[in-house]
Amino acid sequence: MQNKNNNKKIFESLPVPKALAELAVPMIFGQLIVLIYSLADTFYIGRTNNPLMVAGVSLLLPVFNISISISNLLGVGGGTLISRLLGAGKESDAKRVSSFCIYTTIIIAGAFSLVMYIFMVPALKLFGASYETLSYAMQYTLCVIVVGAVPTILSMTLSNLLRSTGYAKQAGFGISMGGIINIILDPLFMFVLFPKGMEVLGAGVATMMSNVITCGYFIATIYLLGDKSNLSLSPFTGLPERKNIWSILSVGFPAAITVFLFDLTYIIIDKLAAGYGDIPLAAVGIVLKAERLPLNVGIGICQGMMPLAAYNYAAKNYDRMHETVSFSRKVGLIVGVFSVVMCELFAPYIIRVFIADTETVRIGANFLRARTLATPFMFMCFHVLNFFQAVGHGKKAMLLGVSRWAVFNIPLLFVMNYIFGMYGIVWTQVVADIMMTVCSLWVYRRFARNTEKA
Repeated sequence: MQNKNNNKKIFESLPVPKALAELAVPMIFGQLIVLIYSLADTFYIGRTNNPLMVAGVSLLLPVFNISISISNLLGVGGGTLISRLLGAGKESDAKRVSSFCIYTTIIIAGAFSLVMYIFMVPALKLFGASYETLSYAMQYTLCVIVVGAVPTILSMTLSNLLRSTGYAKQAGFGISMGGIINIILDPLFMFVLFPKGMEVLGAGVATMMSNVITCGYFIATIYLLGDKSNLSLSPFTGLPERKNIWSILSVGFPAAITVFLFDLTYIIIDKLAAGYGDIPLAAVGIVLKAERLPLNVGIGICQGMMPLAAYNYAAKNYDRMHETVSFSRKVGLIVGVFSVVMCELFAPYIIRVFIADTETVRIGANFLRARTLATPFMFMCFHVLNFFQAVGHGKKAMLLGVSRWAVFNIPLLFVMNYIFGMYGIVWTQVVADIMMTVCSLWVYRRFARNTEKA
């Protein structure tokens, strides 16, 4: 009961800066570990100096992003609804929603695993697997996606549900723990337990096991918290009301489709950059990794903002909701501006962390200095989109998410590539996100005026 009261204090009475820190700091730390974890397999496999192995594992990025989309459907959609239900004092409804999200995730993830097992070869060929890389891609897919789909996707859903009830520390710890375990297990399985030539399979087993352990941690945490978490692992709580199921999907679907369009944009960037040669392609690839640091910090800030904004929106405490949005926006913009300054000053040194080739470093530094200018605007786009997800306005979230990628970013990539060449591709993000920030703030201000009148 003490934990539940403490979480209620975070949502209702703790000063907003402290409340946001309670919810956001664990998620920021977790996002940074996720960033390291996402690079771990590629880093260790790169130690084999076998480019076919690296290429085989890299092919799994679109498939893995489908996993994130599935978890967003139930985790973001269900998590934000749970925060709103708690703000409205409907704890029994929150339990039913959590149970529905957990078991629906298991069913969808299981179906995804089965489909990938049946259509593994044609799917991997569709994503670009060649005769030389197919066997490596299949080894990794079998472990991480076919066997590991349910624990991987369920872990992400459970993390979102815990965060929605104020248990951000437990959610952040679970995410961080999974990343650290994977970083430790990777070299053990790749270079000690598995024979030479089987490094990709070893990396796949290590990743799958770390996700299983993480999933077990989240299940145990929710079980031990019991009623204090307002979440339920029981399949017998009953179905949520139809309007609540619709609310889950109306917010979760835009969250899922946004990840898909984000992934599609990166694929298009790689395809267009490949037309300018191997060195520009390598430079772009490094820049897309380097820019993830401030982006992941921004995502952590948004993840901390969402349950606090959702709870107070449902409780009709609009002043506290707007204060949460305003303060989190200021923090995110400070991080964004700081990252711009650091990249402008130290771009060559940042690129050199990834590669020593002089020409790649020169081109990559120029690319990074251009791309990093988009960071504050990129944060603003994510921030407004996540806010509308939090308060259950799925149509607005869908409009903003689809507009950012399908209306602005992707078409501009082709136009600016045609007019300005390689540097047009690099500058697209800045141009697109400035336009999208203007649109996002216009939509948010219209919404804010309506709540101020309420």
